[in-house]
Amino acid sequence: MTSIERVLGGADASYTPEDDTVRVEVPLNICDKQVPPAAQSILGRCEYSYRPLHEEYIEKTGVTTWEYFRSWVEGWDPFDDEGVFRRLLRRRDQLIMPESTDEDWSRHANFMVRHVGCGHAPPEYYVGYGYYYCSIYGAKLNLRLSMEGQLWLRQARRLLQVNIEDGLDDNMRGDQIEVNSQRYPNRSVAMSVAQYELEVDNTTFKTFAFNTHVPAYLDAGLAGLRLDDLAKIGGQPNIEEWLDGETWSQAIGSGAEVYGEKGSKGILLEAAEITGEVLVDTANDAANMGRDVGDAVENALRSLVRHLR
Repeated sequence: MTSIERVLGGADASYTPEDDTVRVEVPLNICDKQVPPAAQSILGRCEYSYRPLHEEYIEKTGVTTWEYFRSWVEGWDPFDDEGVFRRLLRRRDQLIMPESTDEDWSRHANFMVRHVGCGHAPPEYYVGYGYYYCSIYGAKLNLRLSMEGQLWLRQARRLLQVNIEDGLDDNMRGDQIEVNSQRYPNRSVAMSVAQYELEVDNTTFKTFAFNTHVPAYLDAGLAGLRLDDLAKIGGQPNIEEWLDGETWSQAIGSGAEVYGEKGSKGILLEAAEITGEVLVDTANDAANMGRDVGDAVENALRSLVRHLR
C-alpha cells in the first residue's frame, strides 16, 4: 500500500462566508492489511500484543475468572473509547512504521490505526491471551520457578511472539504459513490462509496462534525442565481455560515430547532428586515431602500427557 493509499480521508474545500462556521466533516476510512514487522526490542514483552490504554480493559483486569474475562473480550469494541482512539490516530504515522519503537506501539494498536471505519476488529488473541494471560500467568508463575524455569518462561514468551511474527510475515508473502520447531521438527506448523487475511480473520488467527504455542514451548526447553517446574507450569492455567479445546491441544502437544524425552524411569529418578534436595527433620516430614512430590509429578503428567493414558 502506497503512502497515498494510506491517507485516512479527504474532502473538497471551497470559499465560504465568514459567518459560516460549520466545519466540514471528513469521513475516515482505511483498510490496510499489510502488517509491518515488529521491532526486535519489543519481542518477549507482554506489551508486544497490547498496551493497557483503555479504561474499560483496566476495569476488567480485576475479574475473578478467566472465563468471565474471555467473555468480555469477545464482545469488546476497542474503537468505542474515543480518547484512546484519538491518541492512537495522532501517532498513526509512527505506529504504522516497520519496526516501530513508539511508546504506544503494540500489535493491537498497530491494527487499530490500519483499520479505521472498515469494520475489522483486532484479533481477540492480542488482548485475551497475548497480553492478559501473558502478564497474569508470568507474574504469578515466575517467582515460583527455579532459575531454569524462569529462563524457560522468558524464552517461551519471546518465541511465542517470534512465531506470530513469522506467520504474519509468511501471510504477507503468500497463502502458505510455516512455523518450524527447531528442536522437534515434527511439531512444526503449516497452514494455508489467503494472503493478507490472517490478521483480519479472528477465528483463523486464534487457531494459528495456538498452533504455534507447542513449537515455542518446546524450543524454549520445556522437555528439559525439572519435574517440580513442570508441575507448576502444568498446574497454572485456570480450570476454565482447559475447557477451551485450543488450549487443551497445546498442552497435550507439549506433553508428548516431555514424556518421550524423560520417560517413566527419568521421571522417577528426577522425583527422587527433587526430594533429596530438601532438608527434612523427621520421618513424617519426609513422608509428607514424598507425597508432595508425588502430587506434583501427577499434576504435571495429568496436564501435559493426559492423552497418553
